[in-house]
Amino acid sequence: MADTPLTGADGADADVLGAALLDALFTQSRVRVLVLDPRLHVVRVSGPSGADADIGQLRGRSFVEAYGFVDPEGVEAFVREALYTGSHGTERSFRARPADGADGPRTLSVSAFPLRDPLGQELGAAVAVVDSTDRVRSEAREAALSSVRQSVGRTLDVETTCRELVDAITPGYADIAVVEVVDAVLRGEEPAPGPLAQGVPLRRAASRGNSVDPAHPLGDVRAVAPATPYERVLSDLKPRLISLKDAPWASADPARARSIRSVGAHTLLVAPLTLRGAVLGMVSLYRCNDSEPFGDEDLPVVTTLASRAALSIDNSRRFVHEHTIASTLQRRLLPRHPAARTGVETAHLLMPGGGTGCWFDTIALSGARTALVIGEVAEQGIHAATTMGQLRTVIHALAALDLEPDELLARLHDTASRLARERAELPTSDPLHRSPLAATCVYATYDPFSRTCTVASAGHPAPLVIGPDGSASVAGQPEGPSLGSTEQTPFATASFTLSEGSMLAFYSQAMQSHAESSTGALRRVLSHPERPLRELCDAAAYALPETLDLQGATLLLARTQGMPADRFVAWELPHDNSAPAAARRLTARKLAEWNLDEDTIYATELIVSELVTNAVRYGRPPLELRLILDRGLTCEIRDTSPTAPHLRHARTVDEGGRGLFIISQLASLWGARYAPEGKTVWAEQSLPPEPA
Repeated sequence: MADTPLTGADGADADVLGAALLDALFTQSRVRVLVLDPRLHVVRVSGPSGADADIGQLRGRSFVEAYGFVDPEGVEAFVREALYTGSHGTERSFRARPADGADGPRTLSVSAFPLRDPLGQELGAAVAVVDSTDRVRSEAREAALSSVRQSVGRTLDVETTCRELVDAITPGYADIAVVEVVDAVLRGEEPAPGPLAQGVPLRRAASRGNSVDPAHPLGDVRAVAPATPYERVLSDLKPRLISLKDAPWASADPARARSIRSVGAHTLLVAPLTLRGAVLGMVSLYRCNDSEPFGDEDLPVVTTLASRAALSIDNSRRFVHEHTIASTLQRRLLPRHPAARTGVETAHLLMPGGGTGCWFDTIALSGARTALVIGEVAEQGIHAATTMGQLRTVIHALAALDLEPDELLARLHDTASRLARERAELPTSDPLHRSPLAATCVYATYDPFSRTCTVASAGHPAPLVIGPDGSASVAGQPEGPSLGSTEQTPFATASFTLSEGSMLAFYSQAMQSHAESSTGALRRVLSHPERPLRELCDAAAYALPETLDLQGATLLLARTQGMPADRFVAWELPHDNSAPAAARRLTARKLAEWNLDEDTIYATELIVSELVTNAVRYGRPPLELRLILDRGLTCEIRDTSPTAPHLRHARTVDEGGRGLFIISQLASLWGARYAPEGKTVWAEQSLPPEPA
């Protein structure tokens, strides 16, 4: 039996199914479907039974007017685009205000489908409308939380963290956001346990929004007005949802009330910034004008936002606290007012952003010489400052021994290596155990009598030598191993003579490219050595870029001169018993020319007599006596014997052995330094202050 076509039967069944589908869609579906004519007026409306009155109000009305869309032109353009282009199922969300307005503005998702007859003529459009208000609200809350999680806490700066918070939640979640932080927290101080006491100042750390008349400018510091929602939040540490249509507290804070009225704010979410019971500040969120008011569902959101922000702010505060301690310690370890020297004028620049291990020093040496030091520890924070202090103390102790620069750095290297071994022996839980000690240093001495500079380096850039004419070159010194390294290469020195008025520039490693390049910012500034050193330091600060690597970097400038002829005198003495008397006579005459007082002259005669007596008895000719009038009065006796004098404590019956003891009592400093041609024994006296 041949198959019988069922086309007719299938078509009838299809019609029945289609009719059933339309009936179900228009009478039982939860999705509101409207049939619009080409003028976009409602022809038919779906709806469950019992909704006849609602359906009757829609039928015959303009679709955009019936639903009270906030942007009717946009809705009409969207539907007509679907009608004319034939696109199917396009969906967009629009804001609408229902006629009753009971639940406030709503968000409606609109999908449009073109309706055409078999010939392709436009009959109108089918529009599906779904109230997606709750979904959109939930998505907005989740988006705000996600934005805060991704954006807040990326830096260790309190104010930047606050700006990240307001940027993350405006304008997507709130129209205006304000973060106020306890002023002491911004300085890194420990926050006080809650509740916050009255009168504690808060700083407006960040704000964002359409406020044209803010209550207080950014950076303003003031206490929260009593009897306001802000004060209550900081008292009981609970978030609040406040309607601003009627604010009975407005008279207590008229500035905020005026600002709220000017922007049309209608709801406020305010939450404390707390962590472990301590109060760090508060965050205030406003919605204005046509924006949907905050609801009770937003209270958990603002609580989460505030908790995340408080954690990030406290992390930043802890960093600021440690950074402040390290910077303070570092600056206390640096010389605040280096002593003036006759042959050297110095000035320094310390770039903003301390906490690094950069340091410098100017040390007065015997014989009117000056030591110029710059160094750097490859660490940050409190550990860098303590290591810097250890190395600087060792340098001062070694400098007092009048060691040559290479020998001083060799002993400093030994000390740094010992400190590195001590770190390695610390428990593995100690942070210093995992932080190897690494430092660099340049040590130079300048002698104003010969105008000679002697330099040695431990892994640090060589100084820049600027001539009186502005020409510059890098000192060609051999570079030794870094301090604390395992390398044991001997240190070497470089000596060069400087012209009168030359300048030396010592700098941190971060400044090396700016100094050694002929087009570098520091090189260009230092090409004018005739300017005062303080002006050059300021000019360098203005010229150097504000980069992270230059924070805490150091620049030390030294302008060199010869020793003025009227500030010293030297005599060659006979190597016999007549030398002490001749030395006393010459000394008394010269000190009288320098207008020194009688007590100083008498003490100096005794010192000279003992120095010359020791040189005649234990030294070898020739003998040279030199007097230097600098920061004090220095007496030097030079001979060719390498034998060093030693202080002895003579017994009562001993006839000798008291010379150096007498010198140590009369002089503030004394010692001996050595050279290939012999030794120099010196004694320095402090001079009484000149009468005002």
